[in-house]
Amino acid sequence: MEVILLERIEKLGQMGDVVNVRSGYARNYLLPKKKAVTKTDGNMAYFESQRTQLEAANLENKSEAEKLSEKIEGIFIAMVRQAGDAGQLYGSVNARDIAAGAAEVGFNIERRQITLERPIKTLGLHPVTVSLHPEVQVTVTANVARSAEEAETQERTGEAVIKTDEDDADERDLLAEALSDDEPAEDTDADVDADAEIDAEVTAEAETDADDEQNPVDEGDDAEA
Repeated sequence: MEVILLERIEKLGQMGDVVNVRSGYARNYLLPKKKAVTKTDGNMAYFESQRTQLEAANLENKSEAEKLSEKIEGIFIAMVRQAGDAGQLYGSVNARDIAAGAAEVGFNIERRQITLERPIKTLGLHPVTVSLHPEVQVTVTANVARSAEEAETQERTGEAVIKTDEDDADERDLLAEALSDDEPAEDTDADVDADAEIDAEVTAEAETDADDEQNPVDEGDDAEA
């Protein structure tokens, strides 16, 4: 289907260009959004008569988009999702989800304004391009985390909160250390020497007591002698 563009469309053309697009794209997006009109002699004449007004409206829309871009550029949009320890999502985050997340923080963005090459399937910080106007783009960050607390940590540190093999090793080391603290400590050389000395003293006392019992002293004989 041939249409006349009423504004610049990225990767399609400039205002006033006549382009050939898929019928579904024209009927479902370009025409209802008033971004284009079908090519007819009447519409061509209408466009030429309204070109000045259309260009003025485009400049006004661009100015508004630039003002909005100052507020939205670089914002973090928190997306809480379930995921495994390694950071793989149980599902994905798409453009519709990001648009809904932006609305929650006060910015009205349409799904079609969001450029996302493929759905997001991992935890972390993911830059996303948003077209506020055909000539004004900003970058926001989809902050995908398992909880609001993890999202805050990721925004503060700039890194995804995921568990790695190194983390598992650290946990095993901590557990081993905790278990070793509960076990009785091994005797040192000094402890062994001290125990041997005590055992020797006890043995000597026992031998002395045994000798006294076998050879009792007669106090009467000592006195008579």
